[in-house]
Amino acid sequence: MDIKELTEDELVPMNLLLLADPSKQIVEEYVKRGRCFTAQEGGGVTGVYVLLPTRPGTVELVNIAVLEEYQGQGTGRELVLHAVNEAKKAAFKTLEVGTGNSSIGQLALYQKCGFRIDGVDRDYFVKNYPEPIVENGILCRDMVRLSLDLQPQGVNKGL
Repeated sequence: MDIKELTEDELVPMNLLLLADPSKQIVEEYVKRGRCFTAQEGGGVTGVYVLLPTRPGTVELVNIAVLEEYQGQGTGRELVLHAVNEAKKAAFKTLEVGTGNSSIGQLALYQKCGFRIDGVDRDYFVKNYPEPIVENGILCRDMVRLSLDLQPQGVNKGL
């Protein structure tokens, strides 16, 4: 698998981004302001993610999606780890990600990659999306916020 950043003249894989976020308007807005990376295998795009700086020292993984036939094969994990490395190379201190309360697989993936739950934006999806989102038989209501500290952890030498 090859992961690379899209150039300005390359088409954004909107169909793939819409798998993770059903609002074309919202996706188009953050793609304009962020950096888009694609995973390619066998001559085609199999996965995508977008990094978006949100405030000083912080970048957010605002969208990550993998074609259904490539899910469960490690592509998502490779994309998340690539995003971590890109954020570190760009000298960000924190990488954040938000996902739906109903996104059971994604919540597990992020935590396996070292992210910790920071909080919950209650009713985020109910307030920001016109149609209900149901995933894994669960109504997606809340945004679960996770973050990863990108700073090397020093040795605590005490006082």
